[in-house]
Amino acid sequence: MEEESQQPVPEPNNELHKRKSLTKISLLIINFTMMVVGTAGSPLILRLYFLKGGKRIWLSSWLQTGGWPLILIPLSILYLRRGDKKLVVMSPSLFIYCAFIGVLTGLDDWLYAYGISYLPVSTSSILISTQLAFTALFAFLLVRQRFTAYSVNAVVLLIVGAAMLGINSNGDRPEGESKEKYYLGFGMTLGAAALYGLVLPLVELSQMKYEKERVPVTYRLVMEMQLVMGFFGTAFCTVGMIFNKDFTAIRHEAQEFGLGETRYYIVLVGCAILFQCFFLGTVGAIFYGSSLLAGVIITVLLPITEVLAVAFFSEPFSSGKGVALGLSLWGFASYFYGEIFKAKKARENVNGTT
Repeated sequence: MEEESQQPVPEPNNELHKRKSLTKISLLIINFTMMVVGTAGSPLILRLYFLKGGKRIWLSSWLQTGGWPLILIPLSILYLRRGDKKLVVMSPSLFIYCAFIGVLTGLDDWLYAYGISYLPVSTSSILISTQLAFTALFAFLLVRQRFTAYSVNAVVLLIVGAAMLGINSNGDRPEGESKEKYYLGFGMTLGAAALYGLVLPLVELSQMKYEKERVPVTYRLVMEMQLVMGFFGTAFCTVGMIFNKDFTAIRHEAQEFGLGETRYYIVLVGCAILFQCFFLGTVGAIFYGSSLLAGVIITVLLPITEVLAVAFFSEPFSSGKGVALGLSLWGFASYFYGEIFKAKKARENVNGTT
Protein backbone atom coordinates (compact mmCIF):
# COMPACT_ATOMS: atom_id res chain seq x y z
CA MET A 1 0.00 0.00 0.00
CA GLU A 2 1.43 3.34 -1.04
CA GLU A 3 2.23 5.68 1.70
CA GLU A 4 -0.01 8.73 1.63
CA SER A 5 1.80 11.94 0.88
CA GLN A 6 1.90 14.27 3.81
CA GLN A 7 0.44 17.64 2.92
CA PRO A 8 1.69 20.60 4.95
CA VAL A 9 -0.91 21.83 7.38
CA PRO A 10 -1.35 25.58 7.09
CA GLU A 11 -0.56 27.43 10.27
CA PRO A 12 -3.60 29.11 11.82
CA ASN A 13 -1.82 32.44 12.14
CA ASN A 14 -0.54 32.49 8.55
CA GLU A 15 -3.40 34.67 7.31
CA LEU A 16 -2.91 37.04 10.23
CA HIS A 17 0.79 37.32 9.42
CA LYS A 18 -0.02 38.18 5.80
CA ARG A 19 -2.45 40.88 6.89
CA LYS A 20 0.12 42.39 9.22
CA SER A 21 2.77 42.37 6.49
CA LEU A 22 0.37 44.03 4.06
CA THR A 23 -0.52 46.67 6.65
CA LYS A 24 3.16 47.35 7.32
CA ILE A 25 3.91 47.75 3.61
CA SER A 26 0.91 50.05 3.18
CA LEU A 27 1.99 52.24 6.09
CA LEU A 28 5.54 52.35 4.74
CA ILE A 29 4.24 53.58 1.38
CA ILE A 30 1.98 56.15 3.04
CA ASN A 31 4.79 57.48 5.24
CA PHE A 32 7.24 57.66 2.36
CA THR A 33 4.66 59.48 0.24
CA MET A 34 4.03 61.99 3.03
CA MET A 35 7.77 62.57 3.35
CA VAL A 36 8.13 63.16 -0.39
CA VAL A 37 5.21 65.60 -0.52
CA GLY A 38 6.16 67.36 2.71
CA THR A 39 9.91 67.60 2.08
CA ALA A 40 9.53 68.85 -1.48
CA GLY A 41 6.52 71.10 -1.00
CA SER A 42 6.89 72.71 2.44
CA PRO A 43 10.02 74.83 1.70
CA LEU A 44 8.45 76.09 -1.52
CA ILE A 45 5.18 77.23 0.00
CA LEU A 46 6.94 78.81 2.97
CA ARG A 47 9.27 80.71 0.65
CA LEU A 48 6.23 81.77 -1.41
CA TYR A 49 4.76 83.33 1.72
CA PHE A 50 7.85 85.52 2.17
CA LEU A 51 8.30 86.34 -1.52
CA LYS A 52 4.73 87.66 -1.85
CA GLY A 53 4.87 89.98 1.13
CA GLY A 54 4.68 87.79 4.24
CA LYS A 55 6.95 89.02 7.02
CA ARG A 56 5.86 87.22 10.18
CA ILE A 57 8.57 84.82 11.37
CA TRP A 58 6.63 83.50 14.36
CA LEU A 59 3.49 82.95 12.28
CA SER A 60 5.44 80.97 9.68
CA SER A 61 7.04 79.00 12.54
CA TRP A 62 3.61 78.30 14.03
CA LEU A 63 2.34 76.96 10.69
CA GLN A 64 5.02 74.25 10.64
CA THR A 65 3.44 72.40 13.56
CA GLY A 66 0.00 74.05 13.55
CA GLY A 67 -1.54 71.20 11.54
CA TRP A 68 -1.29 68.75 14.46
CA PRO A 69 -5.12 68.44 14.87
CA LEU A 70 -5.15 66.59 11.52
CA ILE A 71 -3.65 63.57 13.31
CA LEU A 72 -6.84 63.31 15.39
CA ILE A 73 -8.65 62.03 12.28
CA PRO A 74 -6.69 58.76 11.79
CA LEU A 75 -6.42 58.32 15.56
CA SER A 76 -10.20 58.55 15.92
CA ILE A 77 -10.72 56.05 13.11
CA LEU A 78 -8.32 53.58 14.76
CA TYR A 79 -10.04 54.05 18.12
CA LEU A 80 -13.54 53.45 16.72
CA ARG A 81 -12.56 50.51 14.47
CA ARG A 82 -10.68 48.58 17.12
CA GLY A 83 -12.97 49.46 19.99
CA ASP A 84 -10.06 50.05 22.34
CA LYS A 85 -10.98 50.85 25.89
CA LYS A 86 -7.90 53.04 26.25
CA LEU A 87 -8.33 56.48 24.74
CA VAL A 88 -4.57 57.09 24.99
CA VAL A 89 -1.87 54.41 25.00
CA MET A 90 1.01 56.79 25.77
CA SER A 91 2.51 56.66 29.27
CA PRO A 92 2.88 59.87 31.37
CA SER A 93 6.69 59.68 31.17
CA LEU A 94 6.62 59.39 27.37
CA PHE A 95 4.16 62.30 27.24
CA ILE A 96 6.63 64.53 29.12
CA TYR A 97 9.48 63.37 26.90
CA CYS A 98 7.51 64.13 23.72
CA ALA A 99 6.47 67.52 25.12
CA PHE A 100 10.15 68.39 25.55
CA ILE A 101 10.93 67.28 21.98
CA GLY A 102 7.95 69.34 20.83
CA VAL A 103 9.41 72.51 22.38
CA LEU A 104 12.74 71.79 20.66
CA THR A 105 10.82 71.33 17.39
CA GLY A 106 9.13 74.70 17.89
CA LEU A 107 12.53 76.35 18.35
CA ASP A 108 13.81 74.55 15.26
CA ASP A 109 10.79 75.82 13.30
CA TRP A 110 11.65 79.38 14.28
CA LEU A 111 15.28 79.00 13.20
CA TYR A 112 14.19 77.47 9.90
CA ALA A 113 11.57 80.14 9.18
CA TYR A 114 14.06 82.88 9.98
CA GLY A 115 16.62 81.35 7.64
CA ILE A 116 14.32 80.72 4.70
CA SER A 117 12.98 84.29 4.88
CA TYR A 118 16.41 85.48 3.72
CA LEU A 119 17.67 82.58 1.58
CA PRO A 120 16.64 81.14 -1.80
CA VAL A 121 15.02 77.72 -1.48
CA SER A 122 17.81 76.06 -3.45
CA THR A 123 20.41 77.35 -0.96
CA SER A 124 18.42 76.66 2.21
CA SER A 125 17.60 73.13 1.02
CA ILE A 126 21.26 72.25 0.53
CA LEU A 127 22.05 73.70 3.95
CA ILE A 128 19.25 71.68 5.53
CA SER A 129 20.73 68.55 3.97
CA THR A 130 23.62 68.91 6.43
CA GLN A 131 21.23 67.73 9.13
CA LEU A 132 22.31 64.23 8.08
CA ALA A 133 25.78 64.95 9.51
CA PHE A 134 24.28 66.17 12.78
CA THR A 135 21.83 63.26 12.84
CA ALA A 136 24.72 60.85 12.40
CA LEU A 137 26.65 62.44 15.27
CA PHE A 138 23.72 62.48 17.71
CA ALA A 139 22.57 59.01 16.61
CA PHE A 140 26.04 57.72 17.53
CA LEU A 141 25.92 59.43 20.93
CA LEU A 142 22.30 58.72 21.87
CA VAL A 143 21.26 55.44 20.21
CA ARG A 144 24.70 53.94 19.59
CA GLN A 145 24.33 54.04 15.81
CA ARG A 146 27.06 51.97 14.13
CA PHE A 147 28.96 53.50 11.23
CA THR A 148 30.91 52.24 8.27
CA ALA A 149 33.56 53.98 6.20
CA TYR A 150 30.79 54.76 3.70
CA SER A 151 28.56 56.56 6.21
CA VAL A 152 31.53 58.58 7.53
CA ASN A 153 32.36 59.50 3.92
CA ALA A 154 28.76 60.66 3.42
CA VAL A 155 28.91 62.94 6.46
CA VAL A 156 32.19 64.51 5.31
CA LEU A 157 30.86 65.15 1.80
CA LEU A 158 27.77 66.91 3.15
CA ILE A 159 29.86 69.16 5.39
CA VAL A 160 32.16 70.06 2.47
CA GLY A 161 29.11 70.84 0.30
CA ALA A 162 27.71 73.24 2.92
CA ALA A 163 31.12 74.91 3.31
CA MET A 164 31.29 75.46 -0.46
CA LEU A 165 27.94 77.25 -0.36
CA GLY A 166 29.26 79.58 2.30
CA ILE A 167 32.36 80.41 0.29
CA ASN A 168 30.41 81.08 -2.93
CA SER A 169 27.35 82.70 -1.37
CA ASN A 170 27.48 86.23 -2.84
CA GLY A 171 26.17 85.11 -6.23
CA ASP A 172 22.77 83.92 -5.04
CA ARG A 173 21.96 86.62 -2.50
CA PRO A 174 18.44 87.90 -3.28
CA GLU A 175 18.32 91.35 -4.85
CA GLY A 176 18.12 94.17 -2.33
CA GLU A 177 19.14 92.02 0.63
CA SER A 178 22.13 92.99 2.75
CA LYS A 179 25.08 90.70 3.39
CA GLU A 180 24.34 90.80 7.10
CA LYS A 181 20.81 89.46 6.67
CA TYR A 182 21.97 86.87 4.15
CA TYR A 183 24.65 85.48 6.45
CA LEU A 184 22.26 85.63 9.39
CA GLY A 185 19.82 83.49 7.39
CA PHE A 186 22.70 81.18 6.48
CA GLY A 187 23.62 80.72 10.14
CA MET A 188 20.00 80.28 11.26
CA THR A 189 19.40 77.58 8.65
CA LEU A 190 22.51 75.69 9.70
CA GLY A 191 21.33 76.00 13.30
CA ALA A 192 17.96 74.55 12.30
CA ALA A 193 19.72 71.64 10.58
CA ALA A 194 21.83 70.97 13.69
CA LEU A 195 18.84 71.10 16.04
CA TYR A 196 16.72 68.83 13.86
CA GLY A 197 19.71 66.49 13.70
CA LEU A 198 19.29 66.20 17.47
CA VAL A 199 15.49 65.87 17.39
CA LEU A 200 15.49 62.80 15.09
CA PRO A 201 17.65 60.60 17.38
CA LEU A 202 15.69 61.83 20.41
CA VAL A 203 12.49 60.53 18.78
CA GLU A 204 14.18 57.20 18.08
CA LEU A 205 15.49 57.05 21.65
CA SER A 206 12.00 57.63 23.05
CA GLN A 207 10.62 54.75 20.97
CA MET A 208 13.46 52.46 22.05
CA LYS A 209 12.98 53.23 25.75
CA TYR A 210 9.23 52.73 25.57
CA GLU A 211 9.64 49.39 23.83
CA LYS A 212 12.12 48.16 26.44
CA GLU A 213 10.20 49.28 29.49
CA ARG A 214 6.59 48.67 28.52
CA VAL A 215 5.06 47.22 25.37
CA PRO A 216 6.04 47.06 21.67
CA VAL A 217 5.68 50.42 19.92
CA THR A 218 2.69 50.55 17.55
CA TYR A 219 1.94 53.00 14.77
CA ARG A 220 -0.93 54.35 16.85
CA LEU A 221 1.60 55.28 19.55
CA VAL A 222 3.77 56.92 16.88
CA MET A 223 0.86 59.13 15.85
CA GLU A 224 0.15 60.01 19.49
CA MET A 225 3.80 61.00 19.90
CA GLN A 226 3.64 63.27 16.85
CA LEU A 227 0.36 64.74 18.14
CA VAL A 228 1.99 65.71 21.45
CA MET A 229 5.14 67.03 19.78
CA GLY A 230 3.06 69.06 17.33
CA PHE A 231 0.89 70.50 20.11
CA PHE A 232 3.81 71.67 22.24
CA GLY A 233 5.76 72.92 19.23
CA THR A 234 2.71 75.00 18.30
CA ALA A 235 2.30 76.19 21.89
CA PHE A 236 5.91 77.38 21.91
CA CYS A 237 5.37 79.36 18.70
CA THR A 238 2.02 80.69 19.96
CA VAL A 239 3.82 82.42 22.82
CA GLY A 240 6.16 84.04 20.29
CA MET A 241 3.20 85.12 18.16
CA ILE A 242 1.50 86.75 21.15
CA PHE A 243 4.59 88.74 22.14
CA ASN A 244 5.22 89.73 18.52
CA LYS A 245 1.53 90.63 17.98
CA ASP A 246 1.27 88.35 14.95
CA PHE A 247 -2.37 87.42 15.56
CA THR A 248 -3.54 91.01 15.19
CA ALA A 249 -1.34 91.54 12.12
CA ILE A 250 -2.68 88.60 10.08
CA ARG A 251 -5.69 90.44 8.65
CA HIS A 252 -3.63 93.45 7.57
CA GLU A 253 -0.95 91.22 6.04
CA ALA A 254 -3.60 89.26 4.12
CA GLN A 255 -4.92 92.47 2.54
CA GLU A 256 -1.46 93.43 1.28
CA PHE A 257 -0.41 89.93 0.17
CA GLY A 258 0.88 89.81 -3.40
CA LEU A 259 -1.45 86.99 -4.49
CA GLY A 260 -4.59 88.41 -2.89
CA GLU A 261 -6.34 87.94 0.44
CA THR A 262 -8.01 84.61 -0.36
CA ARG A 263 -4.81 83.03 -1.62
CA TYR A 264 -3.01 84.32 1.45
CA TYR A 265 -5.14 82.07 3.65
CA ILE A 266 -4.79 79.19 1.18
CA VAL A 267 -1.00 79.52 1.46
CA LEU A 268 -1.22 79.42 5.27
CA VAL A 269 -3.44 76.34 5.31
CA GLY A 270 -1.37 74.60 2.64
CA CYS A 271 1.78 75.33 4.63
CA ALA A 272 0.31 73.72 7.77
CA ILE A 273 -0.82 70.61 5.86
CA LEU A 274 2.48 70.08 4.00
CA PHE A 275 4.61 70.45 7.11
CA GLN A 276 2.38 68.03 9.00
CA CYS A 277 2.87 65.51 6.20
CA PHE A 278 6.61 65.98 6.57
CA PHE A 279 6.67 65.54 10.36
CA LEU A 280 4.35 62.53 10.49
CA GLY A 281 6.14 60.87 7.59
CA THR A 282 9.50 61.43 9.31
CA VAL A 283 8.34 59.94 12.63
CA GLY A 284 6.96 56.97 10.69
CA ALA A 285 10.31 56.50 8.92
CA ILE A 286 12.03 56.40 12.32
CA PHE A 287 9.47 53.84 13.53
CA TYR A 288 10.06 51.52 10.56
CA GLY A 289 13.79 52.21 10.24
CA SER A 290 15.96 54.60 12.24
CA SER A 291 16.63 58.29 12.75
CA LEU A 292 19.57 58.04 10.37
CA LEU A 293 17.32 56.50 7.70
CA ALA A 294 14.88 59.41 8.10
CA GLY A 295 17.78 61.84 7.68
CA VAL A 296 18.96 60.05 4.56
CA ILE A 297 15.48 60.12 2.98
CA ILE A 298 15.21 63.86 3.65
CA THR A 299 18.60 64.36 1.99
CA VAL A 300 17.85 62.29 -1.10
CA LEU A 301 14.68 64.31 -1.73
CA LEU A 302 16.81 67.45 -1.98
CA PRO A 303 17.10 67.41 -5.82
CA ILE A 304 13.29 67.54 -6.12
CA THR A 305 13.13 70.73 -4.07
CA GLU A 306 16.10 72.16 -5.98
CA VAL A 307 14.47 71.65 -9.38
CA LEU A 308 11.08 72.95 -8.24
CA ALA A 309 12.64 76.09 -6.74
CA VAL A 310 14.42 76.90 -10.00
CA ALA A 311 11.25 76.16 -12.00
CA PHE A 312 8.73 78.09 -9.87
CA PHE A 313 10.81 80.95 -8.46
CA SER A 314 13.42 81.29 -11.26
CA GLU A 315 16.17 81.06 -8.67
CA PRO A 316 19.75 81.12 -10.00
CA PHE A 317 21.51 77.77 -10.00
CA SER A 318 25.22 78.56 -9.93
CA SER A 319 28.08 76.18 -10.53
CA GLY A 320 28.85 76.31 -6.80
CA LYS A 321 25.36 75.07 -6.03
CA GLY A 322 25.74 72.38 -8.65
CA VAL A 323 28.94 71.11 -7.05
CA ALA A 324 27.37 71.25 -3.57
CA LEU A 325 24.34 69.34 -4.85
CA GLY A 326 26.61 66.77 -6.49
CA LEU A 327 28.52 66.29 -3.23
CA SER A 328 25.22 65.84 -1.36
CA LEU A 329 24.05 63.17 -3.80
CA TRP A 330 27.45 61.50 -3.70
CA GLY A 331 27.24 61.46 0.08
CA PHE A 332 23.81 59.86 -0.07
CA ALA A 333 24.99 57.23 -2.55
CA SER A 334 27.95 56.46 -0.31
CA TYR A 335 25.71 56.01 2.72
CA PHE A 336 23.22 53.84 0.87
CA TYR A 337 25.93 51.62 -0.62
CA GLY A 338 27.42 51.21 2.85
CA GLU A 339 24.07 50.10 4.27
CA ILE A 340 23.62 47.54 1.47
CA PHE A 341 27.17 46.25 2.00
CA LYS A 342 26.61 45.98 5.76
CA ALA A 343 23.34 44.08 5.31
CA LYS A 344 24.98 41.69 2.82
CA LYS A 345 27.87 41.03 5.20
CA ALA A 346 25.45 40.37 8.07
CA ARG A 347 23.57 37.81 5.95
CA GLU A 348 26.83 36.08 5.03
CA ASN A 349 27.81 35.86 8.69
CA VAL A 350 24.44 34.35 9.60
CA ASN A 351 24.67 31.80 6.79
CA GLY A 352 28.21 30.95 7.82
CA THR A 353 27.17 30.10 11.36
CA THR A 354 24.23 27.89 10.38
